[in-house]
Amino acid sequence: MRLLLGIDFGTGGCKVTAIGVDGSFAGEASEEYATFHDRPGWCEQDPRDWWNALAAALRRLAAGGVDLSAVEACALDGSTHNAVLLDGSWRPVRRTIMWTDQRATAECDELKEKWGGKIFDTCCQMPAPTWTLPQMMWLKANEPEILARTKHVLFVKDYVRFLLTGEDATDRIEAQGTLFFDMAEGDWCDELVELAGLSRAALPRFVDPAGVAGRVTREAAAFTGLPEGLPVVCGSSDSAVEDYGAGAVEPGDLVIKLATAGNVNAMTSVPHPHSKTLTYSHIVPGMWYSVSATNAAALCMRWFRDAFYAPSAESLRGLYSMIDAEASASPLGANGVVYHPYLQGERCPYWDADLRASFAGVSISSTRGDFARALMEGVAFSLRDCYRTLEEMRLDVKRIFLIGGGARSALWSEIVANVFGCEVAVPAPGDASFGACLLAGVGAGVFRDVKSAVAECLKISRRIAPQAESVKTYARLFERYRMVHDALAPVYRASRGVV
Repeated sequence: MRLLLGIDFGTGGCKVTAIGVDGSFAGEASEEYATFHDRPGWCEQDPRDWWNALAAALRRLAAGGVDLSAVEACALDGSTHNAVLLDGSWRPVRRTIMWTDQRATAECDELKEKWGGKIFDTCCQMPAPTWTLPQMMWLKANEPEILARTKHVLFVKDYVRFLLTGEDATDRIEAQGTLFFDMAEGDWCDELVELAGLSRAALPRFVDPAGVAGRVTREAAAFTGLPEGLPVVCGSSDSAVEDYGAGAVEPGDLVIKLATAGNVNAMTSVPHPHSKTLTYSHIVPGMWYSVSATNAAALCMRWFRDAFYAPSAESLRGLYSMIDAEASASPLGANGVVYHPYLQGERCPYWDADLRASFAGVSISSTRGDFARALMEGVAFSLRDCYRTLEEMRLDVKRIFLIGGGARSALWSEIVANVFGCEVAVPAPGDASFGACLLAGVGAGVFRDVKSAVAECLKISRRIAPQAESVKTYARLFERYRMVHDALAPVYRASRGVV
């Protein structure tokens, strides 16, 4: 079978998916990697872990029966905003500050005060700790020797592609995640690049997301098992590629992402910059999408799994089935337990780095299943909270797609449909690695263009209709969820620097 390979570097791990050139599913595998939280609010990863995770995931894919020698092209995607700082020999000079990191709050305050108008007009975004620019300003103030050693800058998927091919490149959607990219000009903004403490010479060239950026070298082939000379398509940010891979390729499509982080993304025909959202170009030329995002979604389940269960006792799949079963035994509303998923501060709609996660409403009768269900409901409420901003913007919504690892849970998917009060479609497979497969096919000439690839390959695995009574109950519970946030936010703000 002729194969296409998609490689996704999410916040929590690397996933590889192989499909046939006819869109048929051939196999998938994944490998987690560590995130380092040396201080509260800090999130870093070691770039070497991504490379090793790719090799491990490919070994698992091959062990599952996928013939890597049959792969005709591959493409990559990755979480955005994450600058990989490299010395003159292309070696990382430090761990990468990740997009969930909250350390650059003071730098964001300075940027808003002195540069807010310029940045919003140029980049269509407002400063927040998630962006690369304030991260680099923090380094300039606290680790100036690191920036002095930095000669090259890449981003997650671009760094791994460099290890595969020896070629440095990025795409313009990825560049939009830096806060020093000029949206109107389609190029780096020299003034903001200088403010970041970088130089244009350190930044990579641009390649179209569906363009071939290099070929697998002999050394990379020996390490990964991929064929030497394999075309490696550029790819893009994970959110852009997963929206595309989910089939959200028309204005009015909405994607709810229940992955490590959570997004509510609205597809549009023109950009709609807003101070509380993120604005990006779409994979489909001429389209855009607005992002309202929460920092922690399925990440909460991973934390809950490790904190409340014994991962060594069961397979991961078995553990998640156990959690689902216990949560299902708890009634709607989790017997009064409420969860707020602010494990790493929060982005939309609050943009508040001081927020922290909490369980409220716990009683002596609360069970582990109540905590599990409350967690699922709390994440769904957080996504619904994000959606409020898109409602205020009056963006058109015609179809809703639910994607991400959390969508594999029938219960969690049902909760999301009832919290939103709308039918949701779950695509198959419809994730970022699948979208990367499609980009690989476009780059290799298998598909005519990006929209044709989706039309030929995407399927919907199931549709979930909301239940009227559950919708009403969740609407009341959502108001309580917001009241608890409003009550606790000042407490967390007053605790800044104390805990």
